Amino acid sequence: MPGRRQRAERRGRWAEAAAALYLQAKGYRILARRVRTRVGEVDIVARHGDTLVFVEVKLRSTLDSGHQALHPAARQRIDAAARVLTPRYLGACTTTRIDAVLIRPWGWPQHLIAAWRETGRWT
Repeated sequence: MPGRRQRAERRGRWAEAAAALYLQAKGYRILARRVRTRVGEVDIVARHGDTLVFVEVKLRSTLDSGHQALHPAARQRIDAAARVLTPRYLGACTTTRIDAVLIRPWGWPQHLIAAWRETGRWT
C-alpha cells in the first residue's frame, strides 16, 4: 500500500490534469505543467489569447478550504516563480496573470481569474 506522501502526490497530479482539461475546454492552451524554479513551482503555464497565465491548482474537500489554501505564503511563492518563468514563456503575449483552479471531489472546478492580483506585463 502506498504511503501518505505517494497518495497525496497522485491526487495532486490528478487534480492538475483535471484543471488542465478544464482550462483547455475553456480555450486555454497549456504550455507546461509542474514547472519548477529555484523559488517555487508553477502547476500550469497556459496562454489565453494574448495573456500568459500561471495557474495554481488546489485540491481540497471544499471550495472554502481551497480558498483558504491560497494564503499569503502560497501567493508569494507562485508570484516569485511566475516572475522567473515569464521571460521563458512570454513570446507574443502582452500581459501576464496568475489564476487559481480549485478542485473538490464530485464538484466542478472553480476557476479564479486573476486570483490575487493583476500583474500586467513583467519586464
